[in-house]
Amino acid sequence: MENNVTQISREDLENLREAFNKIDIDNSGYVSDFELQELFREASFHIPGYKVREIVEKFMAGDTNKDEKISFEEFVAIYQELRSKEVRETFRKSISRRDGIRSFGGTSRISSEGTQHSYSDEEKVAFVNWINKALAKDPDCKHLIPMDPETDSLFKSVKDGILLCKMINLSQPDTIDERVINTKKCTPFTMTENLVLALNSASAIGCTVVNIDAQDMKAGTPHLVLGLLWQIIKIGLFADIEISRNEALIALLDESEELDHLMSMSPEDLLLRWVNYHLKAAGWQQITNFSDDIKDSRAYFHLLNQISPKGDGDDEMRIDIDISGFNERDDERRAELMLRQADRLDCRQFVTPSDVVAGNQKLNIAFVANLFNMYPALNRPARNGIDYAIEGETREDRTFRNWMNSLGVTPHVNHLYRDMQDGLIILQLYERIQVAVDWTRVNKPPYTILGSNMKKLENCNYSVALGKKEAKFSLVGIGGENINEGSPMHTLALIWQLMRRYTLKVLSDIGDGEKVSDQVIIDWVNNTLKQGQKNSYINSFKDKSISTSLPVIDLIDTIVPKAIKYELVKSGDMTPEDKLNNAKYAISVARKIGVRVYALPDDLVEVKPKMVMTVFACLMGRSLKKADG
Repeated sequence: MENNVTQISREDLENLREAFNKIDIDNSGYVSDFELQELFREASFHIPGYKVREIVEKFMAGDTNKDEKISFEEFVAIYQELRSKEVRETFRKSISRRDGIRSFGGTSRISSEGTQHSYSDEEKVAFVNWINKALAKDPDCKHLIPMDPETDSLFKSVKDGILLCKMINLSQPDTIDERVINTKKCTPFTMTENLVLALNSASAIGCTVVNIDAQDMKAGTPHLVLGLLWQIIKIGLFADIEISRNEALIALLDESEELDHLMSMSPEDLLLRWVNYHLKAAGWQQITNFSDDIKDSRAYFHLLNQISPKGDGDDEMRIDIDISGFNERDDERRAELMLRQADRLDCRQFVTPSDVVAGNQKLNIAFVANLFNMYPALNRPARNGIDYAIEGETREDRTFRNWMNSLGVTPHVNHLYRDMQDGLIILQLYERIQVAVDWTRVNKPPYTILGSNMKKLENCNYSVALGKKEAKFSLVGIGGENINEGSPMHTLALIWQLMRRYTLKVLSDIGDGEKVSDQVIIDWVNNTLKQGQKNSYINSFKDKSISTSLPVIDLIDTIVPKAIKYELVKSGDMTPEDKLNNAKYAISVARKIGVRVYALPDDLVEVKPKMVMTVFACLMGRSLKKADG
């Protein structure tokens, strides 16, 4: 493949991705070499069979692992090379072009010939400006902030891992114990430690970090850096766009609508509903998306005017929005005038006038999410005899949901039980534990209105059957209908066994397929602690001493000597706060030494046996990998 820099438009990428996903029916992220011609055909790119065979032969010559699979990025690279040759005009007819995406050459882990990756300059500028504002007062980032949005300084600034750790804590406070971040005179080794900590912590909050490692971040690989930052920023922006955390969203409920339907909406759909709620109040037409429908900025003018503070409260200062720019004839000039009004609300973030006019959906969603977080302008409706039964997400639910999302399942899991009701996520999780799924048996969306639930039920029945027959799970009294109905008890029973198998699979792989029981892990923990001359000991995963986190802390110090700074650890008589601080420290250090821990500090303090088991199992895996390596 050629390594020269080229331009590729957003439409190109979107159309290519759509075509790729249609061929990649099992959502593996790859297509086989024999599917390449069908993929070209799906992309309206018609080339003769002999040409496809030449492409395959050239690609396979550089396929170092000989898996005969082609990733989306490699497909894009093939497309870019072909576009630069004799088929340029043919392909241009099928895919319209627009500027804004930058490509760069690089070496793929799959192909030694090199792969071209693309990234958006607009996203880089937006993220740099957001980070500059968010971390402006952080003393640990003064050597990094402010970054210049017009240069590639962002890709250099992530090198020491500090910026990523700080952004994770901004999105999900207290995810990382900041005592664990290396902030003083970082060396290459301590930078890598920070990056490992950041990646494992990002995974714990639900970011997909599959096939990303510390070296990618240290190298500042643009598309990987921007992809990870967008996930982190998005999680923070969407954190409160959820009814159990923000009951004022009930005001968006339509008259004939059940609350359960509103609660099942994704954050993106709730944002759209929120915008239309205010547009309706303004007497303006509603929008259906954050791309084409907002290009003229007029909906934004009305939204800003509706949500701006009216000075009704004692401490509320009135901010008047000047909508005179509404009638400006030039789209980009009108967008600039609108953004000046957003700036009056201190909300000029993520989009430039050209991003609005171009209908950049990702950045416009971020812009609107920030507006919502700053000025929701919603009041929780009076109950009027209506009982709004709102059950928030439990800590355990959130842990399972984040685990699923970190594995890259599609679609993104927003609601643990509702999003399992068609069985597709569960079937993808089976593949993650190497239980084969026959995708020809699976019904895929979009489902027809008539009989749609029957299709979903069939998927759920298949997912339970796989658990019983192939995975050998204990699913007594659990049927597909329980998953389809969103029964928390039954769904959680299946999901826990999937997560447990995923966790133990690492140990089984290291041990040449030998099955690992709870007792094996407990014995290993105690033997390792004894070898490290530690006083800690556990009888089970319910042992009360685990509430102090000392067994975990001592185990980490035995596995990686000097990883623990005992002057930061409390011992003896402990207050609840002391125990929580120990737990935060233990989990952050575990992630820093390369352990992907999904459990939360409270799980250790409260000695939740399931989550405690995953912590010790992951530490065991880390130790055995070290010994094996």
